[in-house]
Amino acid sequence: MPTISVTVNGEERRAEIESRMLLVHFLRETLNLTGTHIGCDTTSCGACTVHWNGRPVKSCTIFAVQVDGDEIRTVEGLETGGQLHPVQEGFWEEHGLQCGFCTPGMMMTAAALLEENPHPSEEEIRFAISGNLCRCTGYVNIVKAIQYAARKQAGAEAAAAGGA
Repeated sequence: MPTISVTVNGEERRAEIESRMLLVHFLRETLNLTGTHIGCDTTSCGACTVHWNGRPVKSCTIFAVQVDGDEIRTVEGLETGGQLHPVQEGFWEEHGLQCGFCTPGMMMTAAALLEENPHPSEEEIRFAISGNLCRCTGYVNIVKAIQYAARKQAGAEAAAAGGA
């Protein structure tokens, strides 16, 4: 069995795994990071979305051995220093969740979107999350949550620029 070394949420992790183990199972079962949800195993729902070297991917279709030597960020890695990420705060403030099953994947997709495009239009937000399925809502509050996060990040950037 191969041994892999992966930096997950900033911490290097090593484990001996079966070569056929999916990344989602590695995260949940080997590393006990259960925020990444298993929804479909077919890339249809996006509940298992994580960042692989900064890019959002659906971890149910990637073998864990493929990420050997790379960086993975899960929903548990969004908050830093005890502070919620603006996307997490947005989902809280704008009630961007119902049952919460899709929420981790939605948050990871939204965080990647805002890193690439800090000021997305509603259409760009809806396009970005189109690979994530929510079975409970009409996506209205999810979009509002991402817009909230974009405004929050823009405000923080403006404050930082003004204070420099």
